[in-house]
Amino acid sequence: MEMVPSEENQLVPKEGMFWSCRQSIFDEMKKRFSQIENAAEEPRVLCIVQDTTNAKTVNERLTLNLPASTTLSKLFEDVAHKASYVNGTFDLAWGKTGDMGSLDPSSEMSLTESGFEPGKRNFLQLTDKDGEQPQIASDESGTAGSSGLDDSSQERFIGPLPRDGTVGCSSDYSSPSYSYSSILNKSDTGYVGLVNQAMTCYLNSLLQTLFMTPEFRNALYNWEFEESEEDPVTSIPYQLQRLFLLLQTSKKRAIETTDVTRSFGWDSSEAWQQHDVQELCRVMFDALEQKWKQTEQADLINQLYQGKLKDYVRCLECGYESWRIDTYLDIPLVIRPFGASQAYSSVEEALQAFVQPETLDGANQYFCERCKKKCDARKGLRFLHFPYLLTLQLKRFDFDYTTMHRIKLNDRMSFPEELDMGPFIDVEDEKSPQTESCTDSGAENEGSCHSDQMSNDFSADDGVDEGICLDSASSTERVLKPKVPSLNTSSLTFELFSVMVHSGSAAGGHYYACIKSFSDGQWYSFNDQHVSKITQEDIRKTYGGSSGSRGYYSSAFASSTNAYMLIYRLKDPSRNAKYLDCDDFPEHIKHLVQREKESEEQEKRQREIERNTCKIKLFCMHPVKTMALMENKLEVHKDKTLREATEMAYKLMELDGVVPLDCCRLVKYDEFHEYLERSYEGEDDTPMGLLLGGVKSSYMFDLLLETRRPEQIFQPYKPGEVMVKVHVVDLKTDTIAPPVSIRAYLNQSITEFKQLIAQATELSAETMRVVLERCYNDLRLLYVPNKTLKAEGFFRSNKVFVESSESPDHQVTFTDSLLWKLLDRHGNTIRLFVSLPVQSPGTNRTICPKVGGDTEECSEGSKGNRNSVEAILEESTEKLKNLSLQQQQGSSTSDSQKSSDTSDFEHIESPSPSQEPDSSVSAVVAVDNRELENRIRAASGGSGGGTYSDPETQFPGEERSDSEVNNDRSTSSVDSDILSSSHSSDTLCNADSGPIQLANGLDSHSITSSRRSKANEGKKETWDTAEEDSGTDSEYDENGKSKAESYYLYFRAEPYAQEDGSGEGGQKCVLVHVDKRITLSAFKQNLEPFVGVTSTQFKVFRVYANNQEFESVRLNETLSSFSDDNKVTIRLGRALKKGEYRVKVYQLLVNDAEPCKFLVDTVFAKGMTVKQSKEELMPQLKDQCKLDLNIDKFRLRKKTWKNPGTVFLDYHVYEEDINISSNWEVFLEVLDGPEKMKSMSQLAVLTRRWTPAQMKLEPFQEVVLESSSVEELKEKLSEISGIPLENLEFAKGRGTFPCDISVLEIHQDLDWNPKVSTLNVWPLYICDDGAVVFYRDSTEEPMEQSEDERNELMKKESSRLLKTGHRVSYSPRKEKALKIYLDGGPVKDPGQD
Repeated sequence: MEMVPSEENQLVPKEGMFWSCRQSIFDEMKKRFSQIENAAEEPRVLCIVQDTTNAKTVNERLTLNLPASTTLSKLFEDVAHKASYVNGTFDLAWGKTGDMGSLDPSSEMSLTESGFEPGKRNFLQLTDKDGEQPQIASDESGTAGSSGLDDSSQERFIGPLPRDGTVGCSSDYSSPSYSYSSILNKSDTGYVGLVNQAMTCYLNSLLQTLFMTPEFRNALYNWEFEESEEDPVTSIPYQLQRLFLLLQTSKKRAIETTDVTRSFGWDSSEAWQQHDVQELCRVMFDALEQKWKQTEQADLINQLYQGKLKDYVRCLECGYESWRIDTYLDIPLVIRPFGASQAYSSVEEALQAFVQPETLDGANQYFCERCKKKCDARKGLRFLHFPYLLTLQLKRFDFDYTTMHRIKLNDRMSFPEELDMGPFIDVEDEKSPQTESCTDSGAENEGSCHSDQMSNDFSADDGVDEGICLDSASSTERVLKPKVPSLNTSSLTFELFSVMVHSGSAAGGHYYACIKSFSDGQWYSFNDQHVSKITQEDIRKTYGGSSGSRGYYSSAFASSTNAYMLIYRLKDPSRNAKYLDCDDFPEHIKHLVQREKESEEQEKRQREIERNTCKIKLFCMHPVKTMALMENKLEVHKDKTLREATEMAYKLMELDGVVPLDCCRLVKYDEFHEYLERSYEGEDDTPMGLLLGGVKSSYMFDLLLETRRPEQIFQPYKPGEVMVKVHVVDLKTDTIAPPVSIRAYLNQSITEFKQLIAQATELSAETMRVVLERCYNDLRLLYVPNKTLKAEGFFRSNKVFVESSESPDHQVTFTDSLLWKLLDRHGNTIRLFVSLPVQSPGTNRTICPKVGGDTEECSEGSKGNRNSVEAILEESTEKLKNLSLQQQQGSSTSDSQKSSDTSDFEHIESPSPSQEPDSSVSAVVAVDNRELENRIRAASGGSGGGTYSDPETQFPGEERSDSEVNNDRSTSSVDSDILSSSHSSDTLCNADSGPIQLANGLDSHSITSSRRSKANEGKKETWDTAEEDSGTDSEYDENGKSKAESYYLYFRAEPYAQEDGSGEGGQKCVLVHVDKRITLSAFKQNLEPFVGVTSTQFKVFRVYANNQEFESVRLNETLSSFSDDNKVTIRLGRALKKGEYRVKVYQLLVNDAEPCKFLVDTVFAKGMTVKQSKEELMPQLKDQCKLDLNIDKFRLRKKTWKNPGTVFLDYHVYEEDINISSNWEVFLEVLDGPEKMKSMSQLAVLTRRWTPAQMKLEPFQEVVLESSSVEELKEKLSEISGIPLENLEFAKGRGTFPCDISVLEIHQDLDWNPKVSTLNVWPLYICDDGAVVFYRDSTEEPMEQSEDERNELMKKESSRLLKTGHRVSYSPRKEKALKIYLDGGPVKDPGQD
């Protein structure tokens, strides 16, 4: 820019140059605004990215709103910038569940071409690349990656410990945000994490600790696996060796532990069991010792971890000492002594208490062998030898005998980085010779350490050990020879290198390990797959406790994250080992490393292939195997061409040798709508990744492998076309042809559409009628010529019916036409398999229907009339056929055999004003049915085996309910609660069987109808009653049949032979084609000729999966809930009449372990009194239950679930005084004496006495009150118990009857002596009979119990309450025992789940 001097001799720009510069700035701004405007007009793609590479960012989302034209490579750049990662060090994958397909970071395809949807949320996941974390991009501020190695950095923390001391920073294991120092990549820390399978954090912590122990790791590497001797899968040392090698050499951020757990003999369920890390350490060491027998590592565990101590008792009178030698693998240290309010402040203090002796005096005196009497003595422990690796377990888990629950002690206990164990060693015992009388009991007490030997006696006077007589020194010197090089205290200094931390409660939590590397002295946090650097301050935060002292309750307010196990190593330069470098590996380890590297590379290549593989559903109509659509999954690399993908699909569908390859092609397909979206002409060499829109976890479309015959040519499918299935209807033959598929455009008119159909079907377009089925039998006549298909409601896949004839049916209104009736019949007819009964319910009387010419063998008593009955049935069947033929001739139509997707049916219509011929036909049917009924009765009566005097007359013995006739195989076998809903019993699916499978009979629209008979609209559905609740008596005739007769009576039956052989015993089956809008009453009447009895004398059961049967009883309800190929069973027996209800009767046994016992099914009727129902029940009870009861010695009462309720008095009337409902249940209670309940104003309460002095609950006693007064209740209880009124306390029981409660809890858990004057107010709410009330004597104290007696009682109560299914709140959480199986796995009991 040219400059000129100003008046002040300063250089300023020329005026022209200034304006020129200003103009250029404006031009640049205008250009930018123009770009912004263009970008605003372009569709935007919203990308939501979840960073799954570390724990802190997994709950965070990166949001980018990009133009749709943005390329994938630019997307990666934007994500890298926003996430502060180096581009190229991470992958992006689709964020849906399932197989995640990765995006190509170098692709120049736009977002829309890659499958992104503008205007919608597109979820992506940012993942590791090749198993390594993304590199953090460094910047000038240094906040992202430059300070990553700085321990003071606050960026990207991990671990449950807060770095700062802010109050309220949660340190619970469940917190999603962690607060350890910087999360570092594997390249930064040099360490690899372990994947948590589910709840295996305890295992990961121990494995990382063992890996970071040089002596253990090196010894494991020196062991060589012999594959000829053992299966590598079950070899625990070999799998540990492999795991350690991967931890040392793998480039992954974290590796799996499934191979190790599989070698333990664990299955996947073990991953969901949380165990104690100290318990795992013991069990794993035992397993390793077993596996290492007769190898150089046989004594490795003992050499590294085993110590020795002396358990002694010394007489204080003569000085005689009795002792034994025990071995240990860890030292359990008490956090808080039993009964104390303060915890030990440090590990040193807990160790001092561990060796502190206790005095045995008073009743606890010790019998001295030398004094020959009981004397005061001192009992304690002395350490004789410390192991090289010292393990301290801080006993933070305890049992609270007040609450009877396990608890965790979160008190503060400090531990030093260097621990001097010199003051705790018994030097004198180490130096002095011992006698052979000492016993090494380590084999049987290994690691026990007498952890219960915690003393409350803290006297400083230890006394002087006087020892015992010595005989032979040499042998025991060999036994007790210390493994430390010298006995000076400097050799007993241990340095801390592992802290296993537990975060949580006694019920569960999370483990992780803080471990110091012996290579650089740096502390690291190994928290499952995350490894990060930590500081000494972080270690100090694992001491536990809180900032202030809260006395006894300090543990309750303390942090739940604290140290649980500490591991120290002896500081001895001569023994302290270093980690083996890769160059120093033994040869067998080098070979193993090479194999693992090759396996990892192969896995990486396979993963790369998986990321570039398109997985999509493939369908094919196989021309030979089946005519149904076959489904498979096509997995093809994105770079494979369409021609190669077609060859793969050709082989996948096994078409080789059936159809030539050149007669197959892949097309885009929508299975849900059965729609062919498009074909790929001229794109045989196009990569599949481009055709499918990239690699995705799921696609919104499928592929169809289409086939053709050699002489045919493929039809091109263009995007935007709709698919139409055309069914040709022939009114002359009443048939509907199979579909013909054509393709049309939504903007075509109806006229053009008819011409298209005419070309495909060779029908006349001028006389053509086209009917669209829009959804499930919703029929629409397309009659407007210029209207488009879109306006008529066409979609991707459509179904139409066409008819083209010159019949006068064209001039009739569509809903009155023959075409509509045929389509209506087609859409509403279902096929049912009906099983008929063999015998009628009379004695020595069998009715054998003639079906298909077959005859049945009848009993001797019915031979005389067998032929006559069969002849009548045969004649009635022929008459039905003739009637059908007459009707069809009258309407100028006749049935003929339909095509494969239709069936032949009788068409019998009820009277209607517009159809006189149909009216006469129906009248003939009605007369014929009555004639048939009378002739059957006459024929049956002639045999002397029983008569039909009236349709309402019951068969002999027919008082029994349907479940008795069925041997309790139907409704009574199902829990009553399953049936207690508002839906009809014949529409109920068995809860265990799931949805009923629909068969391929008619088209799918026959399953559900959108049109129902008007007579059934708005009706209320109930169960197990023949009465219509919302109707009136005038609406039904004497048979329960609706006077508003249904308009649809399509019915046709034909013999059917069951292929599955389920019709044993001569049982006959018929295949029924029936309109599903027919009522149950009409359906039963149509079945009368085949059953052989009137409809009032048989019952209809609908059969569901697993052969569960439910009775259909609503006579005016249609069969609309039935579907094709449903099964129906007919059983002889009296059906429910109007006003009758099926009732289940249970016996109430208040003092039995199972108080509710099923007795019988019976029938109660509206208007019946309770006394009448009891009279009808008595013969049934005597016959079926062997209960011979006097009518005054039992009562009926309400049953609600398992709770007894209102007592029914004899004069009560059902439906007037007692509301009765479908599938009703009542209790029958046997009385000890005369009935005390005389009036509804009385209240019957079940009372039970609690006796604390005996820890016992007395049996139930019923108390009848005249009012709801608390005073009256207390007076009655005082009267029956003898407890003074002023000492009597009561409480209402909780839960369902019998309100069981543990005797350990009842005294304090119930709300005793509520301050109320009436029973019907809070907190009692006793307003009905059957309430449970406990009472006690307030002056009676609970029985004194020892600990053993209390534990024994606890076990008994637990067993008792678990049998009754009640909650046992005091029972401790049951844990699965931790086991490692050396033989590959547990032997499972087949009887166990």
